[in-house]
Amino acid sequence: MSLSMTGEKQALINMMRHTTLEVTPGGAAKVADFSSMVRPGCTVYVTFLPGSDFADTLTTVRRLKSEGYNPVPHFAARSIISAKALEENLAVLQGEIGITEGLLIGGGVDKPLGEFSASIEVLRTGLFEKYGFSKLGLAGHPEGCPDIPDAYCALAIKEKNDYARNTDMSLYLATQFVFEAAPILAWEKKIREQGNVLPVYVGLPGLATIKTLLRHAQHCGVGPSMRMLTRSPINMLKLTLKDSFLGQYVNAPASEPSQLMRDLITGIQADPDCLIRQCHLYPLGGLKKSAAWMYKIQDGEFEFAGKGLTTT
Repeated sequence: MSLSMTGEKQALINMMRHTTLEVTPGGAAKVADFSSMVRPGCTVYVTFLPGSDFADTLTTVRRLKSEGYNPVPHFAARSIISAKALEENLAVLQGEIGITEGLLIGGGVDKPLGEFSASIEVLRTGLFEKYGFSKLGLAGHPEGCPDIPDAYCALAIKEKNDYARNTDMSLYLATQFVFEAAPILAWEKKIREQGNVLPVYVGLPGLATIKTLLRHAQHCGVGPSMRMLTRSPINMLKLTLKDSFLGQYVNAPASEPSQLMRDLITGIQADPDCLIRQCHLYPLGGLKKSAAWMYKIQDGEFEFAGKGLTTT
């Protein structure tokens, strides 16, 4: 059953209503006033990047919490030094700051820095439950991962579902960003048929230049949906001229993920059992631009235009 234009607009608003954002500790330190960009109460993920100090993540989480946001710290399994270090950080997060939600990923380092090589090993310590965490995101890779074989990705989904059956925590799968809906819809259906019951939070690319989007896509292992970027003649022109003197004129932010969102809504509507529940916006081209676009959609300040939409 197809949606009317009015129904599709409301479905988009509903899908974007609980969309989450993300900051790095370094990026957050440059923001003098988050309230000028992000509305209080918003859920904001705080990264723990390879080579960084988790103390910086803690500092950012503490600040965001004090300013009225719902910060969600990242935990990168292969960058956790020890179970003891993890426990100490969880004690601070839950006991001192009041955090009960996190995102647990494998982490983009080739060699583990401590005793954990995968997120499931961290889960099995039981430390998140011990320190009162009620909700935990886990990584999902609809287009694969550069450092993880596909067969292991499938096994990881199974192990996460097995764990979910024996914990009181609410678990969900958070994906890397994608550029078109077909790969994420096909992946969600595939893992569901293989037994996945965990809700899926889809990663959306924020407003950024073609050059920035491609750089992040290659780093994160975004595969088939990258063709969406290079299929457009204007995007190819921007990419061709990006390093020339004309680059400053043509390398403006690429189109926002509006067609992706519309196609997701259509796919979800066509499959009532689909487990896609909400979105996470990666502000690759800057938090201010991506947050402003997100709020335009949430507030219904947009009109459909072709396969996408324009904000008003």
